[in-house]
Amino acid sequence: MPIDAAKALAAEPRTGEITWDRKDVQLYHLGIGAGVPATDPDELRYTLESRLHVLPSFATVAGSGSPGVISGLSMPGVDVDLARVLHGGQSLTLHRPIPVEGTATATGRIAAIYDKGKAAVLVMRTEVADSDGPLWTNDAQIFVRGEGGWGGDRGPSTRLDPPTGDPDKVVERPIREDQALLYRLSGDWNPLHADPEFAKLAGFERPILHGLCTYGTTLKAVVDTLLDGDVTRVRSYSTRFAGVVYPGETLRIRLWRGEGSVRAAVSAVERDDAAVLADTIVEHS
Repeated sequence: MPIDAAKALAAEPRTGEITWDRKDVQLYHLGIGAGVPATDPDELRYTLESRLHVLPSFATVAGSGSPGVISGLSMPGVDVDLARVLHGGQSLTLHRPIPVEGTATATGRIAAIYDKGKAAVLVMRTEVADSDGPLWTNDAQIFVRGEGGWGGDRGPSTRLDPPTGDPDKVVERPIREDQALLYRLSGDWNPLHADPEFAKLAGFERPILHGLCTYGTTLKAVVDTLLDGDVTRVRSYSTRFAGVVYPGETLRIRLWRGEGSVRAAVSAVERDDAAVLADTIVEHS
């Protein structure tokens, strides 16, 4: 079997130094759709170096050479075909605000492997700290189709009860035709998001948008509309990738306020509100 769960879980963590600067932050923000309108003071907080703050979801790409999804798929005990891999979910815990530039140590490991029958789910954990202590913890849930069925633990359910009542806010965000090409410059070079032939091999009619691009776009909508534009209020952010987005589509983002939290549901407008992100929650101060 290409996945040896015992070997993968016992593997030594991979540790490396990562660095980022203002240009990396600005490129990431542009990659998730910031800067429209270009002269809007609220958008300049994402694009102009003299006013720059860091959207917490930048943690998913900071120091693109750090241990991550692609690196994790080459860990001992894991040997899989990228065409069978789908990003199933993502969770992020912020220990303090992310600085505009920095150097830190990233430690990556496979924290869990679950047997879902027709697929295996790998939980890839990356913990990042600098000289002042922990910065953030990222967990990526990766589905590998066709690799389940060995009788392992199915793992906990990540499904949440759906929000009740009408949303407090509904926003729409258009996705540019070249959005995936721009976003991938932040370090995710999976050809699924750029190469039409590879996308067809993976079962898609054309290249799809990175799930983490939708993830960042959604967090920006939450911060801008319900958190007064204050990125430092975000404490954690988790989602389940429920469907794909094709570049050129429009995201419909429904938001519900809670006590210290915001629930979100994201869909693709042009495909009859097909679900894109589900079980999505932002916890905040």
